[in-house]
Amino acid sequence: MAEVVKMPKMSDTMTEGVLAKWHKKVGDKVKSGDVLAEIETDKATMDFESYQDGTILYIGVEEGNAVPVDAVIAVLGKEGEDYKAVLAQAGGGSDKPAAPAKAEDKQPAPVAAAAPKVDLSSIPATVIRMPALSDTMTEGVIEKWNFKVGDKVKSDDSLADVATDKATMEVVGYEAGTLLYIGPKEGEAAPVNGIIAIVGKEGTDITPLLQDATNAPAAAAPAEEAAPATAETPATADASPASSADDSRVKASPLARKIAKDKGINLNDVKGSAEGGRIIRKDVEGFVAPAKTAAPAAAPASTEAAASSAPAKAPIVLPTYTGEEKFTERAVTQMRKAISRRLSESLFTAPHFYVTMSIDMDQAIAARTRINDIAPVKISFNDFVVKAVAVALKQHPAINSSFLGDKIRTNEHVHIGVAVAVDEGLLVPVVKFADGKSLSHISVEVKEFAGKAKAKKLQPAEMEGSTFTISNLGMFGVDEFTAIINTPNACILAVSGIQQVPVVKNGAVVPGNVMKVTLSCDHRVVDGATGAAFLQTLKSLLEEPVRLLI
Repeated sequence: MAEVVKMPKMSDTMTEGVLAKWHKKVGDKVKSGDVLAEIETDKATMDFESYQDGTILYIGVEEGNAVPVDAVIAVLGKEGEDYKAVLAQAGGGSDKPAAPAKAEDKQPAPVAAAAPKVDLSSIPATVIRMPALSDTMTEGVIEKWNFKVGDKVKSDDSLADVATDKATMEVVGYEAGTLLYIGPKEGEAAPVNGIIAIVGKEGTDITPLLQDATNAPAAAAPAEEAAPATAETPATADASPASSADDSRVKASPLARKIAKDKGINLNDVKGSAEGGRIIRKDVEGFVAPAKTAAPAAAPASTEAAASSAPAKAPIVLPTYTGEEKFTERAVTQMRKAISRRLSESLFTAPHFYVTMSIDMDQAIAARTRINDIAPVKISFNDFVVKAVAVALKQHPAINSSFLGDKIRTNEHVHIGVAVAVDEGLLVPVVKFADGKSLSHISVEVKEFAGKAKAKKLQPAEMEGSTFTISNLGMFGVDEFTAIINTPNACILAVSGIQQVPVVKNGAVVPGNVMKVTLSCDHRVVDGATGAAFLQTLKSLLEEPVRLLI
């Protein structure tokens, strides 16, 4: 019996997928495990395998089109089998794949007959779109094209390096052929699913693909380019010849003339850079008025009056201090845009409150020294904190929660996000199931994540799924700070440096090593007493670190 094939849910945040490429066509026989298609999700482009044997009877989605999760994309069955009843029952619509609506079916009827639509599947070329390389990515910046138009490319070649909101990653075309078209230039941004390139047979007419991919009218030309040179207001027949004050006859674009009028600039003083000396906007905006020559001082009324005047006392002249005002500007990176957007949403949506506690680190320092004498890898204080937090979260599940709008999710697993600073901003790789890992395991994993982050090699899957986050600035000698919650986590822990301060022990003032930690809590999920109890447990674990080994 024929069976429908539906768009799979390939990630926890996926709502739709784009059919990047079909590997099979109608009539082909497939086996379980064969790759049917490549599907572009909100995180990456992935292979979609068949789970049954049979013949492809129907394909309902053209390459490049987006389909919601669980929508019918194909039908498999026995060769020659009638699949229409199964397709109708599954809500797959027409048995004709992705056919455009007929003009007579539309209401109201168009005024003029539309030109016949080109069958895009017959064009020997494939559209390459900007993939969603992370769960928060909305656009990518082309940092570098590795090929140029006319180059031959293989299916596993990296076409370009793309800067996302989290890292710089390679985009693979998954298509062999000739690079026929490049959309955004290096340094330009393209939205997710926006067309960035076309690969196909050399000499192919790709105009229909571009028209279908954009599905929008061409952008209007900028005013400076569109305005003809004759757009200036013509002078009247009886106008007097132009003078230094009359600039009505100067060749200038309407926009340049308006800007000049607003700024009080006489166009006679501006040099035009366009063809024929025509003045355009940039000429006016870049115009600097020449310094005015000071008028000569008025002569005294009479020689006798000047002579009778007493000589004025010389004014006190203060030294003149001059300096040059300078600044540089740079474009906001995709990562910085994501940081700005997500942390603003967190701070202005989640009601934060903060709980701070001081922890005696004497025993942790001693334990770290002894462990590093025998451990295969060096254990850092941050590793101690990650392990202690993971253990404490198991005892305080309310802290290990997420606010999801109409419900609160309490996570039974412990995934610790560890904030890592990079040149462009901040990345948060996730140590998953941290409560079950040893200090050595945590140390190796965190060091590996940090290296990948610096080298821009972190994958989206390595930065997803955190249930709690740690931000540690102790290595910078910070005394105390607060952190913004990494939503949807309910809390984040800000870890400061270990300070040598006098402390009271057994009634005596002695030198001590104290570390302050501040827990930022989302008051929609966590109350003050709950946050304080969690910090008490964390404090006891770090002050007696042998408990971490139990």
